[in-house]
Amino acid sequence: MRDPETTLRQHDLPVTAQRTAVLRAVSRHPHATADAIAEVVREELGSISRQSVYNVLNVLTDKGILRRIQPADSAALYEDRIGDNHHHLVCRSCGHTEDVCCAVGAAPCLTAHSHHGFRIDEAEVIYWGTWPLPTDTPPPRACPTVIGGRTSST
Repeated sequence: MRDPETTLRQHDLPVTAQRTAVLRAVSRHPHATADAIAEVVREELGSISRQSVYNVLNVLTDKGILRRIQPADSAALYEDRIGDNHHHLVCRSCGHTEDVCCAVGAAPCLTAHSHHGFRIDEAEVIYWGTWPLPTDTPPPRACPTVIGGRTSST
């Protein structure tokens, strides 16, 4: 994540300890729930209400600084990876969530059979599966990108 203070100023938001702490927490803990983010922020600030964390998350999401995803039967999850075309993989057993790059790479990534008059600009895909055993190597956080016909990691 960019510098939290700079990010807030670029979006015409006042810089507050609560907002900067929430941004740092989301950056360090992608796909965390609001309650988990509140715990991290409390460790940094000492005290903050759950409602204050929800309010900050809502403002930052509304301004496009954070992204909120909500897999079925799950609490909302927050991440600061925005502006790229990625999806998510969720474990059916434990709820662990990982980023998955778009298979095609260009938004909206999927072509709807019928658009019903909508101008589609994004497809939100959630893949579901079972997280590998703890002894397995976790998947990389970075997605491959195609540069000049070659695949490399970002």
